[in-house]
Amino acid sequence: MKKLILAVATLSLLAACGNDTKKEETPKPEEIVKDQVVTVYTHRHYESDQNIFKMFEDKTGIKVKVINASADELIQKMKMEGEQSPADVLITVDAGRLGRAKELGLLQSIESDFLEKSIPTHLQDVDNQWFGLTKRARIIAYAKDRVKPEDLSTYEDLANKKWKGKILVRSSSNIYNQSLMASLIANDGEDAAKTWAQGIVANMARSPKGSDRDQVKAVVAGEGDLAIVNSYYIGKMLNSPDPEEVKAAKQVGLFFPNQTDRGTHINVSGAGVAKNAPNKANAILFIEYLASAEAQQVFTEANYEYPILESVEAVQDIKDWGDFKEDNLGLNQLGENNKKAVLIFDEAGWK
Repeated sequence: MKKLILAVATLSLLAACGNDTKKEETPKPEEIVKDQVVTVYTHRHYESDQNIFKMFEDKTGIKVKVINASADELIQKMKMEGEQSPADVLITVDAGRLGRAKELGLLQSIESDFLEKSIPTHLQDVDNQWFGLTKRARIIAYAKDRVKPEDLSTYEDLANKKWKGKILVRSSSNIYNQSLMASLIANDGEDAAKTWAQGIVANMARSPKGSDRDQVKAVVAGEGDLAIVNSYYIGKMLNSPDPEEVKAAKQVGLFFPNQTDRGTHINVSGAGVAKNAPNKANAILFIEYLASAEAQQVFTEANYEYPILESVEAVQDIKDWGDFKEDNLGLNQLGENNKKAVLIFDEAGWK
């Protein structure tokens, strides 16, 4: 009987999420399943996510139990818990980490017509073990007073000797850089990727350190001219309560590489259903809600990420950066090439 009631609630929610032109429906009391939960292990730590979880609770009556920790801690926790793990859903940033969770057997394949049809194919796992929920671009932030945008072109060109002593970038242990390298392996081949890594190391303005925000601040401080950063950090800096961050973000220009060929490298935040999920049906319903237009609008407005749905309009700060061509590389390849990327970084001396 409970399964029948949950199925009715599921259909009601998807009908509301899937049609933006209809008034949002609130589940009737008899449609809400009592004492239902979904336990979410999440690496994301944004208040906006908590708001979305509350919206899901209000819409379905399903309680969201949240466990927050770093991605590595959550993955290790799921490994140690094994079949006894209470996790229903894993949420983390970067397809490389999602691929790692899949490789370790921590996720399971699911069936969801809504997710498969709503999310672009290259932004979801080929075996339906994880699905992208938000997008971010790995772009170049440059000093407006020292670099002409017409002198920029591709990621590959950053290894050119003309940029010697001018590149600022995070450590090779950073998953964003590992996934960028994995994309270069997929697009250009291992030999070219090795040459690129060596060129970037030779062109570094300083040893890698700090966050993406720190790279932007270092450009403004004159420590280097170019920084490789994720796009959403610029949005967060522009809207930061710290006036120094706002000032720094306004002083750099943004460039989206590889517009004349494959397009700019894209990565995602994403989610998958845990291998031993005690509440699988609730987990699927929860991820479907995160991919709904209602939740997607909150993601972009609060965290300056690109929505995964084309029907959802990005927040104004993002629109101000202009349209750009995205690399449609299947993001499974970021996880598949992660180990090669780490080895190449080590060989190149990228600390």
